[in-house]
Amino acid sequence: MTTKVLVKKLSEEARVPKYMTQFSVGSDLFSVADVRIAPGEVARIPIGIAIELPNWLKMFIMPRSGLSSKGIVAIPGTIDSDYRGEINVQLMNARRIGSFSVHVGDRIAQGVIGPVTRVAFEVVDELGETERGEGGFGHTGVGG
Repeated sequence: MTTKVLVKKLSEEARVPKYMTQFSVGSDLFSVADVRIAPGEVARIPIGIAIELPNWLKMFIMPRSGLSSKGIVAIPGTIDSDYRGEINVQLMNARRIGSFSVHVGDRIAQGVIGPVTRVAFEVVDELGETERGEGGFGHTGVGG
């Protein structure tokens, strides 16, 4: 089943998000600006579109692995169904040396669309016990 998401192009350079393979989970998002990002800096990159999501969906902005492997990371974000403004991607140059240039048409992040689940939060005095308990960061280790 395919759900229709309405896309409004806000600039001449804007491209509609695109799934690059048959089983891609995220659709690639394309820059509409030329931006240079110095080491350690974060830049907001416009993608030149606004979308209309059904109220039961949201879009997560996620990094692309090809850029992440080079030290250029899209900072995750959420697009709610009631947002109608231009979508921007925050890119961070996590490298210690060397600026990174983004050009019009570059694929800079992925938009992953999924269902929204709203819950009712209930305050209690105790939570159920599990084998893991309060084990948090690094609890399961890094080895196999």
